[in-house]
Amino acid sequence: MKVFKIFQYAYLVFAVLFLYDAIIQWGETRAYTSLLLGTLAVFMFFFRKKFNKKFDNQDSKK
Repeated sequence: MKVFKIFQYAYLVFAVLFLYDAIIQWGETRAYTSLLLGTLAVFMFFFRKKFNKKFDNQDSKK
């Protein structure tokens, strides 16, 4: 299950990249798309973190 944790933190890396791109391209239409994708990546990080914790707790109960 360590692979899932690596992908979990990959979402944070992508969020930083998209937010950096949004700052660089501020004022253009592309900046809003990058901002949206960065926000989505942060949301996915927390969603995956919660899901992985729930999955680990379910495995430990068995």
